[in-house]
Amino acid sequence: MAEISEWLAREWAQGIGPAIGAMTGSSAQAFGVKRDHPQELPASALIWRQLLDASDESAVWVWLPESIWLAVGRQVLESAGLSGEDGAAADVSEARSTFLEVLQQSLAPIGRSVGGRLSREISLLAGDQRDAIPAGLEWQAVTVRTDLGELGCGWITANHDLVQCLTAAAGSSEPEPEPAPKLPARPGTGRPSRTLDLLMEVELPVGVSFGRAQMRLKDAIKLTTGSIVELNRSVAEPVEIIVNNCVIARGEVVVVEGNYGVRIKEIISRDERLRTLF
Repeated sequence: MAEISEWLAREWAQGIGPAIGAMTGSSAQAFGVKRDHPQELPASALIWRQLLDASDESAVWVWLPESIWLAVGRQVLESAGLSGEDGAAADVSEARSTFLEVLQQSLAPIGRSVGGRLSREISLLAGDQRDAIPAGLEWQAVTVRTDLGELGCGWITANHDLVQCLTAAAGSSEPEPEPAPKLPARPGTGRPSRTLDLLMEVELPVGVSFGRAQMRLKDAIKLTTGSIVELNRSVAEPVEIIVNNCVIARGEVVVVEGNYGVRIKEIISRDERLRTLF
């Protein structure tokens, strides 16, 4: 179980830094720290149970002190130009709810990594906040650092069902190539964050790019029915999914009930999205 906890901490450390950076627009990083689980759990700690479909009851447990979730939640709200309207209490509640979105983004890579170990696709199911942590689990610490400085340690572990699945899995302990990512479910408890709620009803144009071509005007006006325009992408390369003039993902063309569709194979990073703006 110790080996699984250490591996889980490394995977989460690789995901939480980019998740914080994507939501705040600032640099963030995290790294695993091996230490004993503290004897007392702060009352202000955020405890999250994230279910996975590896088995009926498999789950990842995370708890974070207020020094992490409050600072990151407020930083996300500030970067979006939002702040509490009802005083300090509302600000804390809003920051907590907002941080849950960051947390679930950070846990998405764990589902893919668990799937690599089990040699099958694993999806994140609904997660929920809890009032207490289960006994008998071996926790691993992950230190979180942002532009605000070192915020402290978050803790992560796998429950017994997930440990049994990973232990029983045959093959190497190194994760196999990851399957296509799946978006985690939004938190089912707590106040929804205005960070996304303000945008949920906005309609955005979605397009698929098979490639591009440049030609002289004199060649363009010669195009007629039956003319062929060669694009700059081969048939083996993935197509680009464009939302609001920004490339957000790549995938492969499929046919769904007689209509064309695109199966997403890759979600591109924030930095790459900025480079592909039209």
